[in-house]
Amino acid sequence: MKIRKLYTCVEETFTEMDQARDEPLRKVAVVAVVANPHAGKGYVEDLSDLTDASTAIGETIAAMGVEQMKPYTVDSYGKAALIGLNGEQEHGAAMLTTVYGNAMREAVGGGKAWVSSMTKRARPGEIIDIPLAHKDALYVRSHYDGMTVMVPDAPLPDEIAIICCFANRGRLNHRVGGPRKEDIIGEDGLN
Repeated sequence: MKIRKLYTCVEETFTEMDQARDEPLRKVAVVAVVANPHAGKGYVEDLSDLTDASTAIGETIAAMGVEQMKPYTVDSYGKAALIGLNGEQEHGAAMLTTVYGNAMREAVGGGKAWVSSMTKRARPGEIIDIPLAHKDALYVRSHYDGMTVMVPDAPLPDEIAIICCFANRGRLNHRVGGPRKEDIIGEDGLN
């Protein structure tokens, strides 16, 4: 699948409500803008070509995201797709299936939890909020977060913008209880 553009966003937060932390919160999103082969063709039953293509795209952008996280490692992840208006939301969903998630997991050295996701049809320059959760234990509340991303000229009507998102830690001022990162068992992706 042909990539028109790669777009990377890095956000680093050092303090929140005047509370400084030893380690800042770094969030990274990498976007691959690709041509949608099904745009404008009406309903297409078999979307396996999109799923198949998502593996290589996932490997490419996840590796870029891990590189941008340095010197930190990835603690949480999420994924998203913006689908141009000549496409269907399902086209983006087809690219965010397990094979794409597995490419993300491999890039970060493993992950037991399912990868939170968001898809929507959009015009160029629309924003999307990518949900984040801990990579090994979904119930770790400190890592429930997100990152807002916008690509100024994408997706065009016949494109899909595929996104992977990573963070190095939970929210800076988390204090709402629940299982802690230190308590992760790491067997079922939940605890």
